[in-house]
Amino acid sequence: MSLKHAIMVLLETEAGSGYDLLKRFKQRLGFFWQASHQQIYQQLKVMHQAGLIDYSVDNQQGKPDRKIYVMTEAGHKELISWLNQACKPQKINDSLLVKLYGGHLLDTAVLLEEIQAHREQHNKALSIMLEIEQQYQTLSDLERSKLALPFLTLRRGILGEKAWLAWADEVEIFLMTQN
Repeated sequence: MSLKHAIMVLLETEAGSGYDLLKRFKQRLGFFWQASHQQIYQQLKVMHQAGLIDYSVDNQQGKPDRKIYVMTEAGHKELISWLNQACKPQKINDSLLVKLYGGHLLDTAVLLEEIQAHREQHNKALSIMLEIEQQYQTLSDLERSKLALPFLTLRRGILGEKAWLAWADEVEIFLMTQN
């Protein structure tokens, strides 16, 4: 997957400025796909040049004009084509796993501290996702139906965070018994 496809998925459901897309990206896709402000704006420029998206200018008083991006027919066709292609399983590059693998060279306290720092980040992400899940549950049946597939991606994130935290428990128990 590329950033282009992530942006196209967001634009397919709702037009928006670069700032709007950045905000939606962080709120909706940021748990499983990372992109910086600069990367998003650069990708919008490339996609516009390729005819995949278009924009209208929203004049604002006292502020710079905003470009409101929309998907073109060519962009829609490319997105549908990409969605129909099989995805390769993703491999992870996790520096914490490399540290743990070579952990016999470190003091156990260093590894425990590292696990605890990561645990805080995973707990925070899980908390946010559970809050989003609660908001989803309060929606009407029609609204939940429209958001069923994004909800399933949220569930994957929740289960992934819970699995990571369970794994961290195992690591901590093992490390504490090594002293």
